[in-house]
Amino acid sequence: MKLQELAGLLQLSRLIGNGDSEINGIQTDSRKVQPGDLFLCIPGFVQDGHDFAAAAAERGAAALVAERELPVALPTLLVKDSRHAMAVLAAHFYGYPSETMKLIGVTGTNGKTTTCFILEQALADLGWRTGLMGTIAMKVGSEWTEAVRTTQEAHDLQRNLRRMADAGTDACLMEVSSHALVLGRVKGCTFRTAIFTNLTQDHLDFHGTMVNYAAAKGLFFSRLSNSYQADPAKRQYAVLNGDDPVSVQYRAASAVEVITYGLSEGCDVRATNIRFSSQGTEFRVASYAGEIDLKMKLIGKFNVYNALAAISSLLIEGVSLEAIQGSMGRVRVVPGRLELVDGAVGYSVVLDYAHTPDGLENALSTIAELAEKRIITVFGCGGDRDRGKRPQMGHIAARYSTYVIATSDNPRSEPPEAILQEIEPGLLGGGLDRSRYVLEPDRRKAIQKAIEMASPGDVVLIAGKGHETTQTIGSQTIHFDDRIEAQEAIRGTIK
Repeated sequence: MKLQELAGLLQLSRLIGNGDSEINGIQTDSRKVQPGDLFLCIPGFVQDGHDFAAAAAERGAAALVAERELPVALPTLLVKDSRHAMAVLAAHFYGYPSETMKLIGVTGTNGKTTTCFILEQALADLGWRTGLMGTIAMKVGSEWTEAVRTTQEAHDLQRNLRRMADAGTDACLMEVSSHALVLGRVKGCTFRTAIFTNLTQDHLDFHGTMVNYAAAKGLFFSRLSNSYQADPAKRQYAVLNGDDPVSVQYRAASAVEVITYGLSEGCDVRATNIRFSSQGTEFRVASYAGEIDLKMKLIGKFNVYNALAAISSLLIEGVSLEAIQGSMGRVRVVPGRLELVDGAVGYSVVLDYAHTPDGLENALSTIAELAEKRIITVFGCGGDRDRGKRPQMGHIAARYSTYVIATSDNPRSEPPEAILQEIEPGLLGGGLDRSRYVLEPDRRKAIQKAIEMASPGDVVLIAGKGHETTQTIGSQTIHFDDRIEAQEAIRGTIK
C-alpha cells in the first residue's frame, strides 16, 4: 500500500516527502521495525516514540507518522494526534477486518475474562469459528497464544483481527479495558455487541477518580453506531448490567438498542431460583425469549452475572434457549478464576485473579458459602497502582477470613513492606487481631505457610494473580506461578 493512500485518510495531515513509498506493515516499537514498515511516533507516559524515529530508520522503516517534523531523512506524514492516526491507518491498512465478523466486546472492572471465555466456549460448541483477545490468551483460528495485555494497541489489534478474518472467524470475543478506551486502541473496530459487566474501584492511579473511570467505560457505548440498519446482521447492541447504577449513564450515552441483565425485576434477561454448591450453580433464566433452567460448573453469584451477560449476547445472535442450556452445562472453569488446585487432601486450595476490592469480596463471599470450616486467605496489592484499595482489600479479607497472610503481588518499584503496611489498617479495622494475620513479603513463603496451616474442611484462597505466571519485583520480572507454588507446597517439596 502506498503512503499517499494512507495520507488521504486524514483531513488534517501533511505529507512531507515521497508519497509513493510502499508500506508493508505498521509498527510503534522501533526494535520491531522491518524494512518497508511505517513507524508511528506515539507520545507515551514514559517514552516518546519521536525519540526513536532515527532508530526505526536505521532498521529500514519506509516512512514515519509524527506530530512534529523530525531530522530524519524519511517521508513523514505529519498529524495532530498520532494515536488517532494509528487507529485510522491500521483499520484501513488491514482492510477493516472487524466488519467481516461478529465482534463482541466486554468492558467492566470484573468479569471481562470469564464472560469472554463463556461466550467463546458456547459459540464454539455451537459450531461457530471463534477468535478471542483478552487478559489470559488470544485465539486465532485454532491457535491459542499467551496474551501480552488485556487490549492490544490499535495496529496489533487490527493485524490480529485480519488474521482472524483470513482464518474464517465468525465471531471474536474481545476484552475492552478502560485504558484501551481512553487511549483509542479500539477505535476503528465495528462492534456487533458491547457488554458492560460492572464498575468497582480499580485503576484510579490512571483515571484519578471513579467519575473519570466510569466515563472511560462509557466511551465504549457512546462510540457505538448512531445509525440503524435494515439488515439484522448489521445491527448493534449494548448489553448492560441492569443491577449496576452506572448502566443508566451508559444507556443514555448510546443510540443502539439496549438489553439489560441481572437479578432485579425489570431486567430483560434475569436469573431466579439460584442454588450454589461446590459442584457448580443452578438457576432459572427468565428472558424476553422465554424461560429455561440452567446448570453450570462455575460457582458464585458473580458468575451468574457473567453467564447472564453471555446469554444475553447469545440471544442476540438467535441462539435458542435450549441450545444455550446445553452449551452452558459444558462450559469449563476459566483458568485462575476460582480454580481448584489439585492434590489437596481433606482441605481445598483455590486460586483467583481477584485483585480489586470487589473481586476479592466476590471470591471470598462465594467461598464462605461453601467452606465447611476455616478460610485462610493469601492476597496482596500491586505496587505503583491505586493505593486507596489496599486498606479496603485488607478490610474485606478480614471480614471473611479466619486467618490472613498479606503478601506481595507485583510490588514493582515499591518496597513490598510499604505496601503491606498500607494493607494492615484494613486488617485491623476488619476485626482481626494481630494473632490472626501475618505480613509476609515473600509470596512463596506466604503460600507455603497457608497450606501448612490448613486442616480438613478448610479452604485456602490464594488471590491476586490467578492465571499469571510472572511476578514483577523492582525492574525484574521473574517466573512465578501460584498454581505451581501451591502444588509444591501441598507436596511438601517447596524450596
